[in-house]
Amino acid sequence: MTQPNILTPEEKPDDQSFDIALRPTSLQEYVGQASVKENLTIAIHAARHRKEPLEHVLLHGSPGLGKTTLAHVISKELKAQVRVTSGPALERAGDVAAILTNLGDGDVLFIDEIHRLPRTVEEILYPAMEEYAIDLIVGKGPAARTLRLDLPRFTLIGATTRLALLSSPLRDRFGLTYHLDYYSEADISSILERSAKLLKVPLEPDARALLAGRSRRTPRVANRLLKRVRDFATVRTKGTVDVPSTTAALEQLGIDQFGLDPTDRRTLITIIDQFNGGPVGLSTLAATTGEDVRTLEDVVEPFLLQAGLLVRTPRGRVATPVAYQHLQREAPLDLQQRLV
Repeated sequence: MTQPNILTPEEKPDDQSFDIALRPTSLQEYVGQASVKENLTIAIHAARHRKEPLEHVLLHGSPGLGKTTLAHVISKELKAQVRVTSGPALERAGDVAAILTNLGDGDVLFIDEIHRLPRTVEEILYPAMEEYAIDLIVGKGPAARTLRLDLPRFTLIGATTRLALLSSPLRDRFGLTYHLDYYSEADISSILERSAKLLKVPLEPDARALLAGRSRRTPRVANRLLKRVRDFATVRTKGTVDVPSTTAALEQLGIDQFGLDPTDRRTLITIIDQFNGGPVGLSTLAATTGEDVRTLEDVVEPFLLQAGLLVRTPRGRVATPVAYQHLQREAPLDLQQRLV
């Protein structure tokens, strides 16, 4: 298995401080996701007008699209404190009980990777979300009794990249559910423009457009590329990010004009050269490329599908005519039949 590369939408350790510095503080500053923003604006204003907590919010979508950022923006709009945790961090019922009992009235609890909550922890959340109370079992055996603790009215915001793994009882307790889509190149360009200003990076418009076109329509990837190109420009062009320095940096990073990195190209080449374009099963493809199945499914495949380079069929993955053209390969005559 290869190490996470620069184009992976998954958060890397050095992303956190960088993302926080660039994080918007209001829905007005948040670029993209127009429909989600409009619906949230109405819901937040209505909740504030009624002086009630915002309904619980579930955000789902691919990694790197801004779910965590949006959760913090919501808390800012509500003028509320936010407590951040994640599904894997809440191992026991006592963990979530301790967090819930320390919330203030109107606070926001953000749980990232909420689909990874243990079932015992999930069951504690049911009455907390519906009735603002939790039921704790005190004692053991015949002497055990149930103790109900009232909680302040709070808003739970959950984020997940795998909505299907969320249990129906938990999913149904969210009043507001939003899917975050991949961004347009225009939105990515606006994000890069804002990030460059905050970082005080001289970024020429043509270079910005070039970066936007290779950012996999994902804000996290765009900002990460900006950081790498900034470093390159600091050494080679005295800090100005122009087209020549951006092109040279992207070539050095192995990112082609389609936004593909070496792992993407190796995956497509394997499908085309070793499996005659497919169809090929994911586990077979993982074994052949040396990549982990989850890496292919969660990191590589989503962008290849979005870019029209790959198709999932009932029999497996098939490379499209666009992939053949991009890799300068001759497509087989029966390719259209395989894509069905």
